[in-house]
Amino acid sequence: MISSPYKKLEQAIGYRFRKKALLELAVTHPSFRYENDELDDDNQRLEYLGDAVLSLISAEYLFKNNPDAREGDMSKLRSRLTQDRKLAQIGATIGISEFLRLGVGERKNGGAERASNLADAVEAIIGAAWMDGGARAANKIFKTVFIPELGELQEAPVKKANPKGALQELAQSQGHGIPAYETIETAGPEHDRLFTVKVTACGKSWTAQAGSKREGERKAALQALEELSANKGND
Repeated sequence: MISSPYKKLEQAIGYRFRKKALLELAVTHPSFRYENDELDDDNQRLEYLGDAVLSLISAEYLFKNNPDAREGDMSKLRSRLTQDRKLAQIGATIGISEFLRLGVGERKNGGAERASNLADAVEAIIGAAWMDGGARAANKIFKTVFIPELGELQEAPVKKANPKGALQELAQSQGHGIPAYETIETAGPEHDRLFTVKVTACGKSWTAQAGSKREGERKAALQALEELSANKGND
């Protein structure tokens, strides 16, 4: 019997596919299909299905295992577990880049390590498992791959995961308006920009620097949170 080329990947996700073609399709990037005329599909449809399945499975797990949690807390945790950045991290952990079927150009341009490709493939694998073995199969992968990540996320402070959202909640809880963000300086060449961003909240301002406006806003919000939370604790 010929050994499956995806045996290592199946071991990593904790599920053995009955229909190997579904797993192969899950790791088939659109660029590979475009370069192979005999193929008529790629992993985009499975990604769509996997996104919905993962949302349902994670919601059910959080509901059953957090009886005292409020709807908002469960929604935040589910969002953090299923966001693209986390999915890409999971994809890297299970070594999915080794199995991605990519077009020549996409592979040369670093497609095997691109976060969006890793995240899409993870969702596609969930969708493929659902098609191969239903809820039981998808849940096996969730238990193997996602639950260990969930424990880490539950321990991480919410403010570090979403400092802008946490800052807004804190400001509004103290009777202030929504925090305002402003890019006050942009320096460096176009390929290596440095942005200085200011956030104003609760009558005070904080600044931070980063390689993107979004990251600068996140860092500034985190600074504001740390100071405001410390002051609140000393009141």
